[in-house]
Amino acid sequence: MVVSDNLDSSFSSLTPQVEPKSPRKQWGVTEPLSLAGPSDTDVQRSIELEKFLIDSGLYETSEEAAKREEVLDKLKLIVKEWVKDLTRLRGYTEQMVEDANALILTFGSYRLGVHGPGSDIDTLCVGPSYVTREEDFFYVLHNILAEREEVTELQPVPDAHVPVMKFKFDGISIDLLYASISLLIVPDDLDISNITVLHNIDEQTVRSLNGCRVADQILKLVPNTENFRTTLRCLKLWAKKRGVYSNVTGFLGGVNWAILVARLCQLYPKANPSMLVSRFFRVYTLWKWPNPVLLCDIEDDELGFSIWDPRKNPWDRNHLMPIITPAYPCMNSSYNVSASTLRVMMEQFELGKQLCEEIELNKSHWSALVEPYLFFDDYKNYLQIDIVAADPDDLRAWKGWVESRLRQLTLMIERDTFGKLQCHPYPYDYGDSSRPCAHCAYFMGLKRKVGEAIQEGQQFDIRQTVDEFRHQINSYLYWKPGMEIYVSHVRRKQMPSYVFPEGYRRIRHSLPANQKLADRHGERASKRRKESTEPHSGEGSPDKR
Repeated sequence: MVVSDNLDSSFSSLTPQVEPKSPRKQWGVTEPLSLAGPSDTDVQRSIELEKFLIDSGLYETSEEAAKREEVLDKLKLIVKEWVKDLTRLRGYTEQMVEDANALILTFGSYRLGVHGPGSDIDTLCVGPSYVTREEDFFYVLHNILAEREEVTELQPVPDAHVPVMKFKFDGISIDLLYASISLLIVPDDLDISNITVLHNIDEQTVRSLNGCRVADQILKLVPNTENFRTTLRCLKLWAKKRGVYSNVTGFLGGVNWAILVARLCQLYPKANPSMLVSRFFRVYTLWKWPNPVLLCDIEDDELGFSIWDPRKNPWDRNHLMPIITPAYPCMNSSYNVSASTLRVMMEQFELGKQLCEEIELNKSHWSALVEPYLFFDDYKNYLQIDIVAADPDDLRAWKGWVESRLRQLTLMIERDTFGKLQCHPYPYDYGDSSRPCAHCAYFMGLKRKVGEAIQEGQQFDIRQTVDEFRHQINSYLYWKPGMEIYVSHVRRKQMPSYVFPEGYRRIRHSLPANQKLADRHGERASKRRKESTEPHSGEGSPDKR
């Protein structure tokens, strides 16, 4: 059972219980924690929250929405012509050429209805059985797109866990996946939710199709889609500002946050957005990880695809924060989470809970919840990972590869220090425009695990760990001259100026609300006390490719 008895009792004093006159409708795998609706104060607080989200620029204009639709329409025409040309080349009849078809479907934030200005569009091209991913998609379609003026920054990533082509079309970022299903003709009214689309396809194709299938299931499994969307918009903004929005670096991505919010909506089916935001932090600070978050029962099927099942699969038992997708085959969408990133997220959940309590007491405002995290003030020691390449195009590809491996560096440091040195990978990159080559840098905060005994002068030697990481990075199949990586240890006072918005570290006379709360509860003081020992990774002579 996902919600433990302890969790139920924890909320009995926080939420008024409503005695229903008829049997409760159950959303999800358990009964709701509360059927209480919003009070007048909650309604007013939700109005303020929605106004704050609008003022924060989270909603696109009608002109921007129309441009997205126009780009998607152009993309649909391109892929239809692409499939018709391939059908003709393969020697099919003229009738087959006429009937040949490919679909463009959306998933992610766009399909869920929570995208904002400047966000990319996750798209899926569904094609017939005779149009392949390896040759036809990544070679033929790639070349067609490369020849179009509207397409820029075209980057194929065929060896990704879910193979993807990334590009901009008329300035709008597109992530395009491909799925070849076992039909000769793809109907315009294809029901992507029907399990028959999974017949006779490989696991990569299943993963490509499941983006759309999961988004549709999430929307079907929440009691109120508008409340779900408003809450999710707020929490995505919070996660980005607090530096915990990134699946690739071991935090949570869009689908993870969507499932967490959807589960909360099931537990409080009549709550409005302001209630849901505050209850989000209450619930997930008390959640007994690794108990999984489920929106529905996990179903197996005769198709035989692997599903998340720690009873059968030993590797599933190692997952620290299981957030399970609601469409077959059900998978853990958060397998990237490590002990270090889970710790960081739990700290941020606790701070979010405290701030929401202050908002409910009218001691604070919604803006305080999403104050940016002062990452470069919060640690005494950091790892700096510099990535350089000959030009911006090479850097884009090289950076994508390095970013996809940063999580491994976190895991290696945890492994080689027996969990005593904790890492906080920051998911944003920073560029030094003064360099003659294309450049960006990632940073990791480092600190000793709280409670570990400290010996004066003791250091962590992670040079071999860094060497192993560098060896992994050097296995990049598309390496070009000029692609280099440097790893070095820097102290807080040595942080390069380009990481600060103004180009220099500002002297802060007053801390933001989040940092004040951390100080109040002794967290920052604890961090400083435990950081008196430093890692050794060859500072002064940065490790180089």
